[in-house]
Amino acid sequence: MDKQKDFQLTIDETISKYEIKKIDEGLDETQVQHRLKKFGLNKLEVKKVPKWKLLLRQFNNMIIYILIFSALLTLLMGHTSDAVIIAIVVVVNALIGYYQEANASDALERIKEMLSSEATVYRDGIRKDIPAEEIVIGDIVFLEAGDNVPADLRIIEADNLRIQESALTGEADSVEKETEPLTNPDTPLAEQSNIAFASTPVTSGSGKGIVVATGAQTEIGKISTEVNNTEERKTPLMKEIDGLGKGITYVIMAVSITLFIISLFLETYSLSVLSLAVVTMIVGSIPEGLPATTSVVLAMGVSDMAKNKHTIVKTLPAVETLGSVDVVATDKTGTLTKNEMTVKDIIFADRSFTVTGDGYQPVGQILEQGKPISMDERLKLFLEVGYEANDTVLVQEADQWKINGEPTDGAFLTLYHKMFDCDVIPEYDEIDMLPFDSDYRYIAKLVNDRSKQKLLLIKGSPDKLFAMAKAQNPSFADTFWNQQVSSLSAEGKRVVAVGYKQVSTNIQEITHDLLNEGIELLGIAGIIDPPREEVISALKEMNEAGVEVKMITGDHPLTAKAIGEKLGLAPKINVITGLELDTLANEDFKNAVLNNQVFARTTPKNKMEIIEALQESGKVTAMTGDGVNDAPALKRADIGVAMGKKGTDVAKDSADMILTDDNFGTMSVAIREGRRIYDNIKKSILFLLPTSFAEGLIIAFTILMQKEMPLQPTQLLWINMVSAITIQFAFIFEPAEAGLMKRKPRKTGSSLLNRQDIWQMLYVSVLMAVISILAYEWLLTQGVAQIVASTMMVNIVVLSKIFYIFNIRTSQPVISASFFTNPKAFLIIGIMLVLQLLLTYVPFMQTAFHTANMSLTGWMIALVSGFFILVVTEIDKFIRLKYQKITGARKIPN
Repeated sequence: MDKQKDFQLTIDETISKYEIKKIDEGLDETQVQHRLKKFGLNKLEVKKVPKWKLLLRQFNNMIIYILIFSALLTLLMGHTSDAVIIAIVVVVNALIGYYQEANASDALERIKEMLSSEATVYRDGIRKDIPAEEIVIGDIVFLEAGDNVPADLRIIEADNLRIQESALTGEADSVEKETEPLTNPDTPLAEQSNIAFASTPVTSGSGKGIVVATGAQTEIGKISTEVNNTEERKTPLMKEIDGLGKGITYVIMAVSITLFIISLFLETYSLSVLSLAVVTMIVGSIPEGLPATTSVVLAMGVSDMAKNKHTIVKTLPAVETLGSVDVVATDKTGTLTKNEMTVKDIIFADRSFTVTGDGYQPVGQILEQGKPISMDERLKLFLEVGYEANDTVLVQEADQWKINGEPTDGAFLTLYHKMFDCDVIPEYDEIDMLPFDSDYRYIAKLVNDRSKQKLLLIKGSPDKLFAMAKAQNPSFADTFWNQQVSSLSAEGKRVVAVGYKQVSTNIQEITHDLLNEGIELLGIAGIIDPPREEVISALKEMNEAGVEVKMITGDHPLTAKAIGEKLGLAPKINVITGLELDTLANEDFKNAVLNNQVFARTTPKNKMEIIEALQESGKVTAMTGDGVNDAPALKRADIGVAMGKKGTDVAKDSADMILTDDNFGTMSVAIREGRRIYDNIKKSILFLLPTSFAEGLIIAFTILMQKEMPLQPTQLLWINMVSAITIQFAFIFEPAEAGLMKRKPRKTGSSLLNRQDIWQMLYVSVLMAVISILAYEWLLTQGVAQIVASTMMVNIVVLSKIFYIFNIRTSQPVISASFFTNPKAFLIIGIMLVLQLLLTYVPFMQTAFHTANMSLTGWMIALVSGFFILVVTEIDKFIRLKYQKITGARKIPN
């Protein structure tokens, strides 16, 4: 018996399993203490990473190790100012990384907050309130409207008990709870009607339940554990940059060690001079600005998205990840749909109508054959019955329409007010009310109409009302009405029947016998949670961009498929359920995930497994959602996206990105922005690396030529950090290239740089280094002081960078319309020129960076050198564009 799940057990079997003497007595104190000791408190444990560990993590980086080594070596050699500047670079990079990680929110804290603080239990025959964390397995818990369920409970008494489980299961309506055991051991969460889940709110009625799971063993506890155990994956860009950084570092170290050994053998330099030269080469060659510039481009992109695109990105790399997304796995309720039930069809025996307008906002029309109807008595009565047989309230808060009660009832309130002003209500006086109950599945109201005639108004399950209609009219058309119900159900719609009966004036209360005597059926309504209007166009754009969208929901397969077809999710919609997925082995599971577009009746575990399968298949995956049940998958996905308005705090804290307008259409805008940011980061890397390599080559060539070092470590850091970061601000404002959303996502594992990029970096590096050395040596032969020649060399490299940026900015020729698309680039270049003048002429800068005043000749040489770099790279670009045009190849930026 113990092998059976709690929802399969009868009430007596459950009482026996948990050793409860009497329901009204509950557990005794001895049992409570024993179970507290055995199972622990009913709370969730959260492990936090100390802030000091976060800070230390930032130094675990190959580039940082080498910079620290360089700083220590220069300090030991007495070059204190150089060591201090290198140390500042290390600290700045570490602080940027620390700030990003320290700002990451803790989803587990939010899950803890969802658990109720107090609960009402029966112990030792006394009903009392206790702290929820003191609840133990076997406790009898009393529930009523307004309570949050304190632990997972097997319901043993229910009086119209309804619980809102949408955050856990994805179901829009609150769920009617019952006491009968369920036979299927694989019953999904959404259909476990005799279990109440921890953290879910009671919306109406009352009941009792036996605690069957506490703390980490509850369904929400399992989600908390999954969130805690889910490892956050590095974004594709971070992997590529890490790989690039390591590769560059290994090459630089190998070359530096080789040069050091050769120079020692040649005995050209003393050990101290040679050591400083090698440190200078390392500092010059390593792109210290790479982490900082990447962060700056990402941070500005994040800021722009928050201000202008209704998107809050919590971690900087996440914004770029959007640009490489292959698959968007999304929840249905509240994401693709409004989570606002809406009447879309009205069917009478001789007429049928369609209803326009979606959601709770009372805007729309009732149409017959596509034309607005003129109100008749039967349709008016149908609307009035739907409005009156109702215990939900529709209200307007600010600019939003909301309901307090059941979504299905709310749909009828909105339907009525689409035809009548919001201050107009039916003219009936209520006499008695029979609330909805799952035992009989209808709601009824006894009223006096305008002429003081008594009417019994009823709304509910079609099978129940059809039986009543047949009792009144033996020739009732069962076949016709059942066909209509089947047709609407096949479209994924919920069907509600509406009827009434006239009763004698002496009737004062509603009874089931009175209703079973017979009613007149007015008609049926088809209700659906409608798709969001903006989603259809967004899905079309994402499909054109090569991004698949998969819908994961707790809904019924028919409902989910109907919504998918309405949205245009894919040309052909294949559906699979969570239970079917559970039966599949690894490879079959992966194939099912790749080949199906809709996943119905899924559990939180299914969602996580779907995301993992997509990632194992090489897909960069985004996951959108708003419920607690989405939290583990949101955290596991390459980028988790939560809804800002309707999303739970747990979902928002687990996600990397929040859509503040709850608009799935914003996803396509965000993907476009992610691609633009990736392109601009790549451009900034293509801009940064050649100049870093050029500096290293200058030192390497100098060592091989056995000459005096032309540049100091602080000068190289100026070039790598100050000038690089300043100029790279231009890439932040670079607009998207044409055709950005027409190209497919970049392949997972593809290299950041292609062969052409590497070739261009090599020849630009060599050109910059050779020109700089030739100019430096020429000035020395003209009798110019070494410090002046060194200053000119710094300016040659910086001005070469300034000219080179015009080549890198766009794939189009420099002399084209694209030259003026980024006016802020010119402002940034102007700032950099001012900084170069300060470096060259301000006394304290001259002292710190070993510079001196330059003549007009020196400036002319620097300008010509930079212009020459631009001409050569533009010729290369022209040849490439010409070749692509001849071969008919379409350029696809990486």
